[in-house]
Amino acid sequence: MASVLKIILQRLALGLLTLLVVSMVIFGAVNLLPGDFAQAILGQGATQEAVEAIRDEIGLNDPFFKRYFDWLGALATGDLGVSYAQMMFATGMGGTTELIPITTQIAPRFYNTMFLAGLTALIAVPVSLLIGVLAALYRGSVFDRVANIFTLSSISSPEFFLAYILILFLAVQGQMLPSLAAVEVGMPLGARIYNSLLPALTLTLVVTAHMMRMTRAAIINLLASPYIEMARLKGVRPMRVIVKHALPNALAPIINVIALNLAYLITGVVVVEVVFTYPGIGNLFVDAVQNRDIPVVQVCCLIFAAAYILLNLTADILSIVTNPRLRHPK
Repeated sequence: MASVLKIILQRLALGLLTLLVVSMVIFGAVNLLPGDFAQAILGQGATQEAVEAIRDEIGLNDPFFKRYFDWLGALATGDLGVSYAQMMFATGMGGTTELIPITTQIAPRFYNTMFLAGLTALIAVPVSLLIGVLAALYRGSVFDRVANIFTLSSISSPEFFLAYILILFLAVQGQMLPSLAAVEVGMPLGARIYNSLLPALTLTLVVTAHMMRMTRAAIINLLASPYIEMARLKGVRPMRVIVKHALPNALAPIINVIALNLAYLITGVVVVEVVFTYPGIGNLFVDAVQNRDIPVVQVCCLIFAAAYILLNLTADILSIVTNPRLRHPK
């Protein structure tokens, strides 16, 4: 138990260090974007003096490292800052308008994105595991070939293409689901699920292929093991052999691919949210990039990076817990 705890603490420390490095990359990359908020808000006809005045007001003329450490220090205290758009609006109102922090602005968007990712995971994980197990059990059959063709087709298609196909058949022609995900605060759970189902199905088609194919490959790899052959010689039913003997030993790679796909559900929803006008972090991120709202862009990127790191750490820890050999590497 002590060795497992030590490994977990090492992974957490490595995750924090990785997040620190990623924060440097995010801050540097975002500040290298062409143009800035001052130019975007004033338009092409603005004078250089007006642009510089706004840059001074929001701190864009401060040295790079000073801005980075100020931002990092604020993050350490839980202060995500204020968006430039809010600052300029308050300035335009004579400073009488209360500034809305990014935390308040992003909280409902983050909840919406997590709800969509959770709904997709509830559909995609069981379906992909079931299809993967059945494809391994009936390897080489018509079912296996159809499943592989379907998953390869879905994984090879861009998200926006799958989204428009589903809109065409399920919203326009079938009229079963709404084409726009009109999700609001305080909406009943049933209505929220109904309005979010079409983007969730789009994401399901994208992530199911990875999880299904990894499940199939991991189980097929184990079916040639001696203990599986012994179980078969004892007359154990094929499905029981896979579920009771093969699947538990194939959990480590399956957990890894599930974690990576769950991370994708949080970070890769940008295109899907824009297509369905879903009010999540992805949509907010696109709007912030268009407006050169650097604080909001940085926070969104940091959330995406933290989700990837956290889910990878979780997959690492679960793999170690489910596979004793990983606790004592040679």
